[in-house]
Formats: sequence, C-alpha cells, structure tokens
Amino acid sequence: MANGILIIDKPQDWTSHDVVAKLRGILHEKRIGHAGTLDPMATGVLPVFVGRATRAVEFAAEREKEYIAGLQLGVVTDTQDVTGNVLSTAPADVTREGLEAALEAFRGNIQQIPPMYSAIKKDGRKLYELARRGQEVERRPRPVTIYRLEILDQLSPSAFTLRVLCSKGTYVRTLCHDIGQALGCGGTLASLRRTKSAGFTLDQAVTLAQVAELEDPASALLPVEAYFTDHPALRLRNAGAEKKIRNGSSLTLDGPDGTYRVYSRAGEFLALSKLEKGCLTTIKSFFEV
Repeated sequence: MANGILIIDKPQDWTSHDVVAKLRGILHEKRIGHAGTLDPMATGVLPVFVGRATRAVEFAAEREKEYIAGLQLGVVTDTQDVTGNVLSTAPADVTREGLEAALEAFRGNIQQIPPMYSAIKKDGRKLYELARRGQEVERRPRPVTIYRLEILDQLSPSAFTLRVLCSKGTYVRTLCHDIGQALGCGGTLASLRRTKSAGFTLDQAVTLAQVAELEDPASALLPVEAYFTDHPALRLRNAGAEKKIRNGSSLTLDGPDGTYRVYSRAGEFLALSKLEKGCLTTIKSFFEV
C-alpha cells in the first residue's frame, strides 16, 4: 500500500480535487488528501498526502506559504483575478517607487475581507455558490499576516510581479485587489504560482506526468516523517514502551520537554508525540493498525 507525501507541481486549469482524483488512479489508493487548495488558474506546490500520511494534513494547514503573483493594475473583476468578469477599468501608470510605497500598508498583520468567490461558508452555503447566483453578502474581515511582500519585476506601467510570503488563510487575489484600491486604479491577480507550502518547495515537486511515467509511482513518495523533520527523533528502547505508544498510552520518559518524532526499536515511525515533565503523550499516530 502507498503511504507518504507527494509534492505535485499543479498544472494550470486543474482543480486540487482533479489532482487528487488523478493520483487515486495512478497510485491505486483511495486515502489521498491535499494541503492548501489552489485555484484552477494557479500552478505550483500542492502537497498531497497518501495513505497513513493523510493523518498529517491537519498539521500542514498551519504553515506559511509563498507565491509569485502577477499584479495587473487598472482592472477590477468579480473574482479578483483575470478569470472573472470585468467590473471596471481605469488608467494605470504606476512607477515601481509608487507601488513600493503602497505595499508598506500591506506588510505584517493585516485584515482581509474574503472574496465572494471563495469556499468560505455563510449560513451553510459556500460563498461562491451565492456569487454565481448574483448574490453578495456581508463578510467579516479576517486577520492574516504578510511576512514578506516585494516587487520582483515591472513588466509595464500597469503590470508587476510580486513575491508574497504569507500566513494560512491569505487570499493573494484579494491582496492584489486591495493594492489596486489603495492606488486608486483598481487591480486584479493576473497569474499565480505557489513556490512553497507546508514546508515544501518547488525543488521537491514533480508533475503528474512524471509520476504516471514511473514504473513504481509510489517510489516518488516522501516518507510521512519528512514533514516533521523540524522535531528531533526519539527511538524507543524496549517492547514495553513501544506497546504503550501503540496502545495510545502515555509513557514516563526522561528528557527535555518538546515535540518528538517517535520510532520503534526497528526504526518504524510510530507517532508525533509531546514530552512534558517526564510524560510522553501521543499527538498523532502514524503506524498501521
């Protein structure tokens, strides 16, 4: 059975669900999930968790993400990207220095109003379902963090390329829309490529075609513990301790407090666990039951 993490370079015009469905066929495994949905127009890093590794998806959502975004000024659309219907246009002749001055207000902790074309639910209905019916409802601003926002290139007086390093929950298309509003000419997202997500980068990514061509597609999978390499490893020394971990019981153990990757005596990754005041408790188990 396939178990592990696959870093896919998502192709344009595919949904994240399309990628998962394709991989279920390639890997012959139903238990597949992804971390951090990408819109169809976007490309880049999509971490896919397979088999037992799906238990790690909940941790992946917390990590920061990095994008290369195309900002088109002078255009406002209903989806806040170039796939939507144009609502307004305006002259836009912005210098690099002028844009840099506007970006300062968007760095650090900011508030974003989620776009109507999003999967956020309002009274049990997804916003994009309401938007497609021509409805617009009030959305509360949400806190997000923009750790880094820099201009990479100016393509024309109205087109720029930005690098965005941000927290979970950030809508880059909303960021482009809001930057355009701040400049007084409007703005929309022209292109989007995610270069980092859940701690994984484009250097580790493979295409769906590359995976499909492998004699053993499962060989492209990273072990699930690869996601937790920031935490030190702890190998259990006796059968009794291993039995307690497998049974979900706490374990008395000497050592500094912290979160650990716990392994069996034979080297099997068993769990992500927390050691506090000499008591080791399981956060999430990853062994086959």
